Amino acid sequence: VQLQASGGGLVQAGGSLRLSCAASGRTVSSSVMAWFRQAPGKEREFVAAISWSGSRQFYVDSVKGRFTISRDNVKNAVTLQMNSLKPEDTAVYYCALDNRARTTYSDYEYRRRSLYDYWGQGTLVTVSS
Repeated sequence: VQLQASGGGLVQAGGSLRLSCAASGRTVSSSVMAWFRQAPGKEREFVAAISWSGSRQFYVDSVKGRFTISRDNVKNAVTLQMNSLKPEDTAVYYCALDNRARTTYSDYEYRRRSLYDYWGQGTLVTVSS
């Protein structure tokens, strides 16, 4: 399984970016997928996740109402639409995939790094003030 993240870049505060994570070797339509981010000098943190069915989405409080995670089954990809970006959103963003098909978890488990078996290479998002 390989995950290829793209869409990062430099944007001014208040702007938008759309990240995409294309998967190969695995059908995303049956998988839990997520985005994490890591700012300089900080640990990697959970940003958003989508259940295998797509019926539930989970967000860290700091991005609720601004970010939207969705799945594109035709492109076998997951996207993260980021609006109203803030300088504190600056980080390398990583997509991740859970290898267990059609599995549902507690709300807490979706946010744990240890749930995910495969990770993309990361895409840098820089938000200037």
